[in-house]
Amino acid sequence: MLFNSISFLVFLPVVFILYWWSNKKNLQLQNGLLLAASYFFYACWDWRFLFLLLFSTALDYFTGIKMAEARNQNNKKFWFWLSIIINLGFLGVFKYYNFFADSFAEALSGLGIQANFWTLKVILPVGISFYTFHGLSYVIDIYKERIQPEKNVITYSLFVAYFPLLVAGPIERATHLLPQIKKKRVFDYTKAIDGVHQIIWGLFKKVVIADNCALYANDIFDHYESMNSLSLFLGVIYFSFQIYGDFSGYSDIALGTSKLFGIDLLRNFNYPYFSRDIAEFWRRWHISLSSWFRDYLYIPLGGSQGGMGMKIRNTFIIFLVSGFWHGANWTFIIWGALHALYFLPLLITQNNRNNIEIVAKGKSLPTLKELTSMIATFGLTALTWVFFRAKSVAEALAYLKDMFRFNFEGGVQFLEFERYSVELLLLLSLFIGVEWNSREQEHPIKGKGMMLKALIILIGILVLGVFSSPADFIYFQF
Repeated sequence: MLFNSISFLVFLPVVFILYWWSNKKNLQLQNGLLLAASYFFYACWDWRFLFLLLFSTALDYFTGIKMAEARNQNNKKFWFWLSIIINLGFLGVFKYYNFFADSFAEALSGLGIQANFWTLKVILPVGISFYTFHGLSYVIDIYKERIQPEKNVITYSLFVAYFPLLVAGPIERATHLLPQIKKKRVFDYTKAIDGVHQIIWGLFKKVVIADNCALYANDIFDHYESMNSLSLFLGVIYFSFQIYGDFSGYSDIALGTSKLFGIDLLRNFNYPYFSRDIAEFWRRWHISLSSWFRDYLYIPLGGSQGGMGMKIRNTFIIFLVSGFWHGANWTFIIWGALHALYFLPLLITQNNRNNIEIVAKGKSLPTLKELTSMIATFGLTALTWVFFRAKSVAEALAYLKDMFRFNFEGGVQFLEFERYSVELLLLLSLFIGVEWNSREQEHPIKGKGMMLKALIILIGILVLGVFSSPADFIYFQF
């Protein structure tokens, strides 16, 4: 069930009404209803993978309790590693087995040895990377004695399967979400209205910005051999806004939907394209994932406590793992490695925490230095999206080679034969202006005049959107 579909437009009000008016006095009934709705929501993708979600939930619920009851450290470690190995094992089999099998076969072929490995003929379970990381953080926090295991199976199951975040995050922590699930929730009209407005803004980013950019980005990337340099640069810009509108739009819809039920989720995006360096970009892009790797991998590896060599090693590990988390393809690993290389000068010069506050806070316009830094950071980030978007490393390199050939024959080629490309660029300019003006608040439809803003954006969705033909969100494949 897609957030940008008619079925979700029916599903959400029904669950909302049942949640508040049928069970408003009973927390267990509320949680039970949300859990049933979450399983139904997930089963709409492929009911067979619901059993995998149930198994993962039961595994972590059971091992969490066993760790707390363990009489000695060895017994505790046994249950801890049992959960870690099985969870990562399932993720590895479904998401990475074919990648390793094909890569190993190619390596042997390079040595003159022909090998045919059996590969899985199964689609990747939707959301497996996200709900696996939910469970892993829970188990690790119990092992580190940061939290106690949750004994109520419905409460814990809802933490893992809560439908607004189940498919593509944000990646929640037990320390943040579980206390909210366990606490009685009272309907808050102000929060609910803010949630509706955030949903509308998320839909605008997905349906109007991302999906329309996708039409042109796909056309350029699929026919890059026949495009001149200006058109290829344009393709990178389109995809940069496609993936931002798509993923941050999903997160906005998830956060807004959750507010309807009185539950706050972790913010996942904070205007990342206004970042002045790569370190700031990663504090503002996919925040829940980058903070997850920081807390559960970077810090346990030693973080920034050791010498420069250790810091560099840990930085590369984090970015390479982050790239590999996104997909079983060398393109994602190179994408992560490039971000590590971008980050390296900031780390060595100890300038990686220079830009903590939002740019030009309290001001209408940035300084020339801030503007230059933002453009440079966006440009570096956009170049890495070529690897993220390309089907193979060879295709990404060929695209970049043609792009930097500076072949301007035919002028702005793509603008000339695509009817609405100029209009889309104007729309993107307006979008950037709206986000810039709203960068100090959670989303643009907040504060004064929010009803009028919501109405204008709703009209934009109906006029410019492709709501009748909902497109998948990019991060569903991860």
